[in-house]
Amino acid sequence: MSGNYPSDGARLSFSDTGASLPLVLLHPTPLDSDYWRPLTRELAGIRALVPDLRGHGQSELGTALPIGGFARVPSAPVLTMEQLAADTLALLDQLGVPKAVFGGCSIGGYVLLELWRRAPQRMIGMVFICSKPQPDTEASLVKRVETIARAQAEGVAALFDGMAQNTVAPSVRRERPEVVAEVRAQMTLTPEALVAVQAGLAVRPDSVPTVSTIRVPVLAIAGAEDTGVTAADMEAFRAAPGGCEFHVLPGAGHYAAYEQPKKVAALMAPWLRKFEA
Repeated sequence: MSGNYPSDGARLSFSDTGASLPLVLLHPTPLDSDYWRPLTRELAGIRALVPDLRGHGQSELGTALPIGGFARVPSAPVLTMEQLAADTLALLDQLGVPKAVFGGCSIGGYVLLELWRRAPQRMIGMVFICSKPQPDTEASLVKRVETIARAQAEGVAALFDGMAQNTVAPSVRRERPEVVAEVRAQMTLTPEALVAVQAGLAVRPDSVPTVSTIRVPVLAIAGAEDTGVTAADMEAFRAAPGGCEFHVLPGAGHYAAYEQPKKVAALMAPWLRKFEA
């Protein structure tokens, strides 16, 4: 089933497939929910709840985003992790799902950390794929300002061309170059949405202290060839008191679950069985 639901002035898109254990999957930016399609095909026996994040895919950005939250670009609208978490909870309420396992890649993982702060009672397990709890470094903040300026001046086409090349693992680019074109096709954000996302990422909080409060099981999967979120960054999830199963996936970049869906599914499937009734 696919459909739409309202959240804070926007119509947001989602798919709801399968049965049994509900697993909410939050995709990376600037991709859309199709990022998860190869993985959900590999995972039998789950109910996959997969939204397009606000401003991505078929979901609207909305017209009421706050302005001024990112001091380095005070004119930018800001799509915060708090807003994305509220959108996710609105989806669960729409579908009548009281609790679920949650998985997120990149920005999707940042939203999971906000969800834990906001509604831990609704989370029975957390999967982080190529995501980290640390905030932006100074170098990352500078790059976000540059990205916003480029998007406003030139549009997003050239930016997305570069992102598609740089985020896919070098080994995947060599052996399966079609993957670059596939992820590039998912990058459909408008310039305004890209600006709002970049500003939201820039102001996300330091979630390292949050990790020390996570009392549910954590599965953390790093891409060995991911230069944006390194395995060393993701080691921080080992501090979760609910326990952390940690893996580094060879031959995977920032979009590990899309690049290597069979391998990611092979790690997730046995871990997910612990939640089956």
